[in-house]
Amino acid sequence: MTHPAFEHLRHESIASLKIEYHEYAHRNTGARHIHLNSDDDNNAFLVAFRTVPQDSTGVAHILEHTSLCGSEKFPVRDPFFMMTRRSLSTFMNAFTASDWTAYPFATQSRKDFDNLLQVYLDATFFPNLDELDFLQEGCRLDLEDDDTLTFKGIVFNEMKGAMSAPVQRIWQDLQSALFPTTTYHYNSGGEPENIPDLTHQQLRDFHAQHYHPSNALFMTYGNFPVEEHHARIEELVLQHFSRQSMDVGIGAEQRYTEPQVASTRFGAEDGDETPRAQVVVSWLLGPVQDTDATMDAHMLSSALLDNSASPLRHALETSDLGTAPSELCGFEDSMAEGVFACGLEGCSADDAEAIQTMILSVLEDVAANGVPQSQLEAILHQIELSQREVGGGQFPYGLQLMVKSLAPALHGADPMSILDVEPLLERLRDKVADPRYIPELVQSLLLDNPHRVLLTARPDATLAKALESQEDARLADIAASLTDADKAGIRDKNAALEARQAQADDPSVLPSVAVSDAPKSLNYPESEQFNEQGHPISFFATPTNGLVYQQLVVQVPDLAPEYASDLPLFCDVVNDVGIRDLDYRQTQTLQASVSGGIRARLSYRSPLGDLQGLNTYFVLSGKALLRNQDSFAELLRDTFQSARLDELDRLRELIAQSRAHREAGVTQAGHSLAMLAASAGTSPYASLAQHWSGLSGISRLIALDKQLQDDDALAALAERLRHIQTQLLNAPRQFLVINETQNLPVVKESLASLWPDAPGGTDSQPLRVDFTPQQIAQGWTTSTQVNFCAKSYATVASNHPDAAALTVLGHFMRNGFLHGNIREKGGAYGGGASYAPDSGTFRFYSYRDPRFADTLDDFDRCLDWLQSSQHEARQVEEAILGVISNIDRPESPAGEAVLTWFAALHGRGVQERKAFRERMMAVGLDDLRRVASTWIKPEHAHTAVITDNASLDQYNQARPDNALEAIALKGG
Repeated sequence: MTHPAFEHLRHESIASLKIEYHEYAHRNTGARHIHLNSDDDNNAFLVAFRTVPQDSTGVAHILEHTSLCGSEKFPVRDPFFMMTRRSLSTFMNAFTASDWTAYPFATQSRKDFDNLLQVYLDATFFPNLDELDFLQEGCRLDLEDDDTLTFKGIVFNEMKGAMSAPVQRIWQDLQSALFPTTTYHYNSGGEPENIPDLTHQQLRDFHAQHYHPSNALFMTYGNFPVEEHHARIEELVLQHFSRQSMDVGIGAEQRYTEPQVASTRFGAEDGDETPRAQVVVSWLLGPVQDTDATMDAHMLSSALLDNSASPLRHALETSDLGTAPSELCGFEDSMAEGVFACGLEGCSADDAEAIQTMILSVLEDVAANGVPQSQLEAILHQIELSQREVGGGQFPYGLQLMVKSLAPALHGADPMSILDVEPLLERLRDKVADPRYIPELVQSLLLDNPHRVLLTARPDATLAKALESQEDARLADIAASLTDADKAGIRDKNAALEARQAQADDPSVLPSVAVSDAPKSLNYPESEQFNEQGHPISFFATPTNGLVYQQLVVQVPDLAPEYASDLPLFCDVVNDVGIRDLDYRQTQTLQASVSGGIRARLSYRSPLGDLQGLNTYFVLSGKALLRNQDSFAELLRDTFQSARLDELDRLRELIAQSRAHREAGVTQAGHSLAMLAASAGTSPYASLAQHWSGLSGISRLIALDKQLQDDDALAALAERLRHIQTQLLNAPRQFLVINETQNLPVVKESLASLWPDAPGGTDSQPLRVDFTPQQIAQGWTTSTQVNFCAKSYATVASNHPDAAALTVLGHFMRNGFLHGNIREKGGAYGGGASYAPDSGTFRFYSYRDPRFADTLDDFDRCLDWLQSSQHEARQVEEAILGVISNIDRPESPAGEAVLTWFAALHGRGVQERKAFRERMMAVGLDDLRRVASTWIKPEHAHTAVITDNASLDQYNQARPDNALEAIALKGG
């Protein structure tokens, strides 16, 4: 029954998603509510507002942060982060996009849902927006003891880190060039040079202008009754408001009458002579309200760029003008008007016009000759497959559906048409039957469209220093104008902020769940075991909505070090080359036609209880619609048995693309990379993780990419990869299959016919790694305006009695000390600690951190805080809740089966996982203090930091006794 405060506007069933779509409007305020009714008990909520900044001060972003710092009903300093430790949530966060801000959460607990709903609604509609919180979260002036003036602030440092990433810098400047007059011209996250301009009053005004129910969209998902949602939203928020006219419209962008040229710069390392420029050509397309037109643009983008068989991607991948297609290639529909972009990385800025000419030439050819019908059919197949797949994990499925439809709903499109693509698919099938469909789209949307921008992005080794000098000059100008009274005012505000940060809030004003509210035990999926033709098969009978998942798992044999080093490269290329007598382009088309793609990876862990051992498996996996099961299984087999490692030019292209993407991603995942580096000296697993996936692996990849310009080096790599292929073919293998029970006979018959013989070399020895423990003290340098710090300690294996306490300890330290000192006081975007069971290490970390030495000191001070301060039992319970919410977070149905099976493969069976959960729930404060004093001693720390050259030099000069080895993140 519909709540009387709401009008029920619409009800539709979406069979392919197994949900019921309901749309409502609040009668009094006009607030919209979309409810996706599902049997899923991982219920989700979000409230979103259109937010349209008119400058790059980051007002929308800083408001997102500050609104979560206390509200009318919950007047504590940090309710959002306090709730992360008082909840069993499966997801909690907030997002700022180009023109909207959203606050989502998900949980499986009804009590927890109501708790979080209260906090989220009060935070967004009734925030305190205290000036001190604004100064902490945004940007403020501070005076050091020597009267040196500095900028501090969490978003200020977050955006310094974000804008250090080339792809983000280039996208923002491309967006600004494409949108000269609307809100998209500005950086909604904030430009570091503009963030200090924002005032507290402007923040409050922006909230009043945008955070009102008349500008709000509520979305819910799951099996909780919609009338209960309505009752609570009405009670907590909507009854206090009346309808208001909101000026949050985004007008149509003024169209260029001729193509434009723009340029920008991004940070780079000094001394690297490799061409590093990026060139991107982009077009502004039409409004996204027309779902059919938007889907046409997606089809056009897919036809041109989907895979290596697509004409434009093929041209970009094989062009001598650059090393890899730009990460920005594709169609972007998250704004009110769509954008199509394509371009090259690793090129010379002088070749920008030549690159644009090459791109236009490809488009003219497609406009004249079209694309093969098989490619269009493959695109439709991919749309159908993605529609059917049920997701989950870190980003719950309900939130995936909500966010997928959120931007279109805010921009005036029909959310139903985004969620239920079956009618669109039918219309597309009719359209693709016309051979002129894609050519006419190319002509009208691109070739005849003058709103085009050619952007050249040049690497600049002096950029970081120039930005620092620019900031210093601005601070010097401000300092010169300060009176003694001004200085006193700055000091007083910072003293007040420090006092506020040191204040111990009463958490009892916030709702909470308890450990006793968590399920006593979890249900784990079970598999059936078969043996076909000597091949072990594990089958999970799981609802998969018409998809079949299959994984081939091969024990990696003992390889010489030079071959073992190349195993990640083998995984990178094996699914992107040809098979049998097909070249890689033909194979890519085949993959898109019959599967959701083939993926290769390495699954490696230390054996349970043995940190000096290693279990390593090669995994080849994929998914397909059930009707394509036979073709998909054959494709998986042929990829394993007959991948063409003789396509030398293709190998060179793939290595160059991998190098470009991994190198560009360093500042996005800096904290993870720093922890890998710091842990590398503790165990074989940790050493291998750094060698394969960490900074050492990236450095080796950069060096290899340079070497492969030599044909002999390329031939030698191909020979090493073929050797790996041969060794894997002769190693023990088994299969994991996930599908509905009734389809088991079909799957078994397919496997039996395709894999008639088990390999003969089943007595081969598993991979071994030569490992010598060493103390790590490294400073990795790259172009970055912020730091990523890590300390690591060797501790115990995951089945050790202390492992549970170490797991809880990470959450306890983050909640009680690290968050306050590294984020709030230190200004880093994030910081914390965690126990890593595979390496048996305990790691401290910071993310996008303006500090370096002080953060490393804070890691040590945290240990003193643990032993010397008074702590309450509730703090331990809150840490345990954090661990439980991670352990209990549901995966997708297929993902849960995969997780369970691979855990058991590595010795972490259901009983072991249950036992660990039970031990963890029994941890007390004495346990935390004991394991810390036993295993985490500052003199045993391994340290790694990602920073810039100047900061590392400054640290080493100030602390010669703790100097870090300088390692430049570049090859050879």
